[in-house]
Amino acid sequence: MLRITAIVTAYHPDELLRAVVESALGACESVIVVDNTPLPADGGELPDPLSGFADPRVTVLGGGRNLGLAAGLNRGIAHLPDDAEAVLLLDQDSVIPDGMIEGLAKVLGDPGIGIVGPSPVDADTGRTYETMADRRHEQVDDRDLVITSGMLVRRSCLDRVPGFREDFFVDYVDVDFCLRMRRAGVRIVRDLSLEMPHSIGDVRVHRFLGREIRVGHQAAWRHYWNTRNGVVLIKEHVRRNPVWALANALFLVRWFGYIVLFEPERGRDVPAYLRGLRDGVTGHVAGAYIPSGAEYHGTAG
Repeated sequence: MLRITAIVTAYHPDELLRAVVESALGACESVIVVDNTPLPADGGELPDPLSGFADPRVTVLGGGRNLGLAAGLNRGIAHLPDDAEAVLLLDQDSVIPDGMIEGLAKVLGDPGIGIVGPSPVDADTGRTYETMADRRHEQVDDRDLVITSGMLVRRSCLDRVPGFREDFFVDYVDVDFCLRMRRAGVRIVRDLSLEMPHSIGDVRVHRFLGREIRVGHQAAWRHYWNTRNGVVLIKEHVRRNPVWALANALFLVRWFGYIVLFEPERGRDVPAYLRGLRDGVTGHVAGAYIPSGAEYHGTAG
């Protein structure tokens, strides 16, 4: 099997991080944990979620700074062992099902494939995130993109495309990465037989027009970045990938509908969405939507 190193990005992680690391060590040669948790405002020490966990295969990169998801991923990639042939990207709550890594590695055994991901399912309900149209594809199908958590990337692909886009900070980081990989000729596939539990945070069930709708509620700054970065990518890819651009535009319209209908703090969240829409068009970043304690190295106004 390929020599795989896992990179786990963390932000205020809880005890589940230990389980994620242990599950990765079952099939990975090593694990790099990038902790983006900033130091407390009072200057106190950060809690260590891996306290007492001693394994020479695990490296923890801390520092008490939150530079964003993209910077954290790039930091982990910069510390990959020289002999790593592939990198597995994981969230701090991504406990890996038995056999998933081996299954992904088997798919990546095809030298024509550069990136493979599992099928994400709701960690709470087990429901798939895939549409019926997606399910009509073959078991392993070509995709424009796969989500970060569970993504297995051939090491050589990282030499063809620059790392993750740090000016995006958090949202659409994986989307941008995959679209650039596709543009560079890297084949991306998803194996529908391999499922990865994925949590989207504060999910609540709402009823609308007789239907049950599950909506993930987020802070205003996440609505801002989700909208801004989505619009930026639509602008960049509408000519070379119009189908994806249209689908993403429709997603952002639906997202706005969810905010208006279901967000309890819509008076806060609607302006964040609209500012993200504007800044996506202009390319600006609003400093007000950089989360407290974070460091943004781009230009923010």
